[in-house]
Amino acid sequence: MRVFVTGASGHIGFAVVAELLGAGHKVAGLARSEASAEKLRKAGAEVVRGDLDDLAGLVAAAEAAEGVIHLGYKHDLAFGGTPDGFVKAAEHDTRVVKAFGEALIGSNKPFVNTAGTAQLVLFGGMTRTGTEEDVLPGGPRVDGENAVIALAERGVRSSVVRLPPTVHSSLDHHGFVPMFVAAARKNGSSVYIGDGANVWPAVHTLDAAKLYRLALESAPPGTRLHGVADEGVSFRAIAEAIGKGVGVPAKSVSADEAPKYLGGMAHFAQVSNPTSSARTRALLKWEPTHPGLLADLAEGHYFVSADRPTSQVRTHRGPRGRRSR
Repeated sequence: MRVFVTGASGHIGFAVVAELLGAGHKVAGLARSEASAEKLRKAGAEVVRGDLDDLAGLVAAAEAAEGVIHLGYKHDLAFGGTPDGFVKAAEHDTRVVKAFGEALIGSNKPFVNTAGTAQLVLFGGMTRTGTEEDVLPGGPRVDGENAVIALAERGVRSSVVRLPPTVHSSLDHHGFVPMFVAAARKNGSSVYIGDGANVWPAVHTLDAAKLYRLALESAPPGTRLHGVADEGVSFRAIAEAIGKGVGVPAKSVSADEAPKYLGGMAHFAQVSNPTSSARTRALLKWEPTHPGLLADLAEGHYFVSADRPTSQVRTHRGPRGRRSR
């Protein structure tokens, strides 16, 4: 299958590209810079030059492909401190997925979109363990998710992978874990809020990449999937693991004190987002095989000062001793 992938040179997207190529698919990856394009060429993918603002180019690439995986997102706008940046990035993403949808209507092609498990808490106020059956009426990123699911009624084999706040591996250089590592170094302590009992779900990058491939290949139309391996790791345990890796103590701070240590991340550090992936595992026979979050932190790669090339991502032994990518 020839697959068009947005966000193809990024943390998760590049792992998805490798997973698809390894399974025999052809990949056309979106690249907005020559450096990203060269990275994709070296991996064996075709290159589509452009960006998420070029809706006409995205539509053309989707029409030329046999399937689409959408991982691109304006993270710099969402988390760059721009007023209403998070909302504006989500609104733009909804425009992108609707453009893809119009291009794919009636084709029965697979279209795999990306959302987040944390939206169930942030916009739905959920206090119990979230499941794939949980649906919100609207909100940032939720609107895009719902638009993609609705395409199932219009001849598109659409699905959405909800990712946890932490997708971790040695490919992760800009996510929440590196941000908390940097804060621990700056502050001389790794902080958690209150008793730190709130929990975060997590998944290894390579396990997430496999789920995207399985969704592309066989997810039924209108399917919500949870890319979750660790259902919930206490934030205190995460802070303690980061403190150990950095060589600083972990300590509790109050919610009022937290912004002094964590800045804009203080709000996210208080979120409790236990999430189940039982339905996803049963439906697609997906079983994570790579280290969980705490084991991955213990490997030490998050605490190396210089970024390593993405080609140095470790592989781990999967079932029956096979190497898992």
